[in-house]
Amino acid sequence: MVGRQVEVEAISDPARVHAICEEYRAAASLDREHDADDVNAGRRVTCPLLALWSEQGGLNSWYEEVGGPLAIWRTLADSVRGEPVAGDHFFPEEHPGDLVARLRAFL
Repeated sequence: MVGRQVEVEAISDPARVHAICEEYRAAASLDREHDADDVNAGRRVTCPLLALWSEQGGLNSWYEEVGGPLAIWRTLADSVRGEPVAGDHFFPEEHPGDLVARLRAFL
């Protein structure tokens, strides 16, 4: 229930809905262009990178054919680690203690 409550709260504020839409718009357009520019220029993320994603979300299966989310990040960054974590789309809000523990271990 916590996850669903967080989702309802997130979409109850028009400013948040606008921000969510803008983020999705950028991810589908401008962000992709910037990523392609970086790849074409040979630029890579050189600092250690932690990738976490929802265990119940689509990322666990959407990119299986290319080796999963970590494989994708490894084409863009030098030092990548990460894993799926418990929770749905809003896993940071659903399991904040788990996220903090993972971030502390990483940092």
